[in-house]
Amino acid sequence: MESRRKRRRSQLYKWGLYVLLLLGCTVLQALPGFLRLGQAKPVLLLPLALAAAVWEDEFSGALFGALCGLMWDYTAGKTAGLLALTVMGLSFVLSVASQLYLKLNTLNFALVSAGALWLVLSGDFLFYYAMPGYSGMLARYLAYIPLTVLLSAVLAVPLYRAAGWISETFKIDNGVI
Repeated sequence: MESRRKRRRSQLYKWGLYVLLLLGCTVLQALPGFLRLGQAKPVLLLPLALAAAVWEDEFSGALFGALCGLMWDYTAGKTAGLLALTVMGLSFVLSVASQLYLKLNTLNFALVSAGALWLVLSGDFLFYYAMPGYSGMLARYLAYIPLTVLLSAVLAVPLYRAAGWISETFKIDNGVI
C-alpha cells in the first residue's frame, strides 16, 4: 500500500502532465497556419478531453473536459462556456460509455473522436453560419468540416496514447489490505 504523500505526489504529477498537454494543445490549435489545409485546421482540445475522459473516471474526465472547452472558447473567441459545457457533456458520456460498454482501442478512439468532433463542429456551424443566413453555406461546410474532422482524428491517436501513458504511469495502487 502506498503512502498518502506518494499518492498525492503521483496525482500532482499526473494532472500536471495533463495540464502541460492541455497548454501545448491550446498553443498548437491557436497557432496561425499550423497544419492548415485550405480552410481546415485540426482541433486538438476535444480529442484531448475525450482521451483523458476515457483513461480517467467520469468526474475527473468531465472536469478536464470543461477546462479544455474553456480553453477552446477562449482561443476561438466564442461565447464563454458554450463549448465548455458541450465538451464536458461529451467527456462525461464517453467516460461512462467506455467504462460500461465500449472497448476502446486506438482506431475506435479515433472514430469516436471524429464523430464527436463532427457533432460539435456541425452544431457550431449551424448556430454561427446557417442560422444567420450567410451565403455559400454548403460550400463552406464541405470545405471546412470534413477535412477538419479528418485532420483531428489523425492527431487524436497520439493524444490518446499520451493520455494512456500518463494515466498508466501515475496510476494509484488501490490494493486491498
